[in-house]
Amino acid sequence: MKPLSQLTSKDLAGRTALVRLDCNVPVKEVKVVEAFRLEKSLPTIEYLRQNGARVILIGHLGDNGQAGLSPIADYFARLFPIKLVGGPTDSELPKILASGTVAMLENLRRWPGEKANDPTFAAQLASLADLYVNDAFSVSHRRHASVVAITEHLPSYAGLLFEQEYQNLSRALAINKKTVVILGGVKFSTKIPLLTRLMTSAERIFVVGALANSFFKASGWEIGRSVADDQTAYVEPFLNSPKIILPLDVVSDTEGNQTVKKPAKLTPNDLIVDLGPETLTLIERTLQKAELIIWNGPVGWFELGHKQGTLTLAKIVAEAPGFSIVGGGDTLAALREAGLSAGFGFISTAGGAMLDFLSAGTLPGIEALNRAPV
Repeated sequence: MKPLSQLTSKDLAGRTALVRLDCNVPVKEVKVVEAFRLEKSLPTIEYLRQNGARVILIGHLGDNGQAGLSPIADYFARLFPIKLVGGPTDSELPKILASGTVAMLENLRRWPGEKANDPTFAAQLASLADLYVNDAFSVSHRRHASVVAITEHLPSYAGLLFEQEYQNLSRALAINKKTVVILGGVKFSTKIPLLTRLMTSAERIFVVGALANSFFKASGWEIGRSVADDQTAYVEPFLNSPKIILPLDVVSDTEGNQTVKKPAKLTPNDLIVDLGPETLTLIERTLQKAELIIWNGPVGWFELGHKQGTLTLAKIVAEAPGFSIVGGGDTLAALREAGLSAGFGFISTAGGAMLDFLSAGTLPGIEALNRAPV
């Protein structure tokens, strides 16, 4: 995998770079409301422009391709000249690039070939440029045309953000007895490879949020109206592990009234919405001895306004003495809201890609860059 940082103006001047970004950011009323991932890719875009390259940005927003990328282009337009075009066959592209303006293609998921990792679609994208830059580590767990197949057609490089993600998350691969992991989220089946690895390496694994509800359900406890994975059979091999710590208390919403309860005391009317104070105190105490802290996923129903547990945990992790690595979309939003972004060792733009990388030590996007011509 060759990093973009090794290229100079001699290598880049007058050449066209196709840059894969993660544009899948929160948008409300056609405006970007959380720009962290976009901000983190700015150094790569500016590096290319300052070294004389023409730049075409590509990415996606949403799953089905219906959303347009005009909010993303509008965000960047405050920082440099940019023009959104319809797609890879747009006749305006050469004129836009010749003027020094950055071009951005519309949402890649509008083309079936993107998610299909179609070599023909990849070749069409590649025909626009002289080199390819992947600056979307957070998308690199996907075998999509703009991540994998495209590297067969162009000299390919890891962007500055991609390189930073790879270096810092590689540090987390050295999980040992001084490592404490905090794992939230909903779907348990996607966490199995990582949990299996952690069982033999990490000191403690705090399972929180909706992920913990799946453990409660598999244990035969009542979880009421709480969100949980339907496939509890996946959970059973992990139930009796002394390394896994489940919440000691939770915040439950019962007909609009919020109370702190022990998980074993929940009723059919309860809805678990957040982590309780006793559990947060236990996490804080445990982290005092940790050398490495890995946190992925919110501890409460963050998107519905139940933020206190996640915000409190953000403060606890930020103030812990160990090196902390944090990732996951809702987790990032919590850090920004709490004003704690500067208190961590590394904040990853990745969610699922971070989990996959920590499980396997690589990603399809990394392997594609390793195989690519340079």
